[in-house]
Amino acid sequence: MTIEVRVPQLPESVADATLVGWRKKPGDAVARDENLVDLETDKVVLEVPAPAAGVLKEIRIADGATVTGGQLLALIEEGEAAAASGGTAAKESAAKNAATAKNAAAAKDAAKGAAKSDAAEPKLSPAAKRVVEENKLDPKAVAGSGRDGRVSKSDVVNYLSAKDAAPAPAAPAPQPKTPAAPSPPAARTARGEQHVPMTRLRARIAERMVQAQATQALLTSFNEVDLKAVNELRSRYKDQFEKQHGVKLGFMSFFAKACVEALKKFPTVNASVDGNDIVYHEYFDIGVAVSTDRGLIVPVLRDADLQSFADIEKSIANFAGRARAGTITMEELTGGTFTITNGGVFGSLLSTPIVNSPQSAILGMHKIQDRAVVIDGQVVVRPMMYIALTYDHRIIDGREAVQFLVTVKQCLEDPARMVLGV
Repeated sequence: MTIEVRVPQLPESVADATLVGWRKKPGDAVARDENLVDLETDKVVLEVPAPAAGVLKEIRIADGATVTGGQLLALIEEGEAAAASGGTAAKESAAKNAATAKNAAAAKDAAKGAAKSDAAEPKLSPAAKRVVEENKLDPKAVAGSGRDGRVSKSDVVNYLSAKDAAPAPAAPAPQPKTPAAPSPPAARTARGEQHVPMTRLRARIAERMVQAQATQALLTSFNEVDLKAVNELRSRYKDQFEKQHGVKLGFMSFFAKACVEALKKFPTVNASVDGNDIVYHEYFDIGVAVSTDRGLIVPVLRDADLQSFADIEKSIANFAGRARAGTITMEELTGGTFTITNGGVFGSLLSTPIVNSPQSAILGMHKIQDRAVVIDGQVVVRPMMYIALTYDHRIIDGREAVQFLVTVKQCLEDPARMVLGV
């Protein structure tokens, strides 16, 4: 029985996808639920599993093509017999390839042996070898008189005597000195270029970044945070925290909690623009930027105000792992009201992040660096971080942006504020 393999139903926000690559080829045996092909959307990579066990009979859509929901991708000949037949054929093909590879390897080894034999060093007696090394001679230049061409000490001495007796070449007549011409630069062997299409994710990122710059009045404000108190808390409780919750106590949970407290005080920073309306969100869905090989994606911490530090750290670790494995879902990447991005993990000291539209603001974290600061009239060394808030100036005033950053700073420099809600 022939079974159809079709593109799964895509989310409403996704019109189409790109077929990245087939995992199987026609004639291959497939197991039920085995991944056959990867489809890339502008947010995630979707896997298309085999609906039944059998043999991949025919592929209808080639790599790189654009597909839509429900489109026919391939045909599978269902049944264990078909799968067994396909598996036998695959094994025979593999055996044939292995035999060919074995023969090729043998031929290659034979060629190597022949080359090695041709380029073999002449046999030298120990005394002859010492004289050759002392006079820095090429042993191949000395003819051996011994058995099988073996070179003796007398052979080397005779070679040196003949070399010394040879007349020296006449010295050339002196020529007038002229400045040496500069050597031309080495020529490039190739000056090629590669035109590689953007992935759908990279194209979508580019589109959204340009859209944010073109449609929003973006401005960035900065502040700096002394992370001494956070570092002390992490050092004091990190082992107990990890033992109890099974996850490390990082910095992101502190920043997420601090941002929630600031968003509560300045709700416009958590708002978005819809035409001529300002939409005030009465919940706190914090996006956390995660870097992957395919580009930057932003999974969302739902109701971050209701999550504990452990909940946040577990969610972030889970998001990061699945984002890099390509198994994160579309729903987990949509609907955020505010975003945090951490360029500090790559060494960034200062930056101006771009708002993740239709949100109205984004907080940028940066590298923690020991710096000299003045506290209570004394110069001390503290672990400092610059923080940045890029915001849509259409609805967020500079006063609100600055006070938002001050609130984040206060919460991080005195973490008890987040526990007491002050």
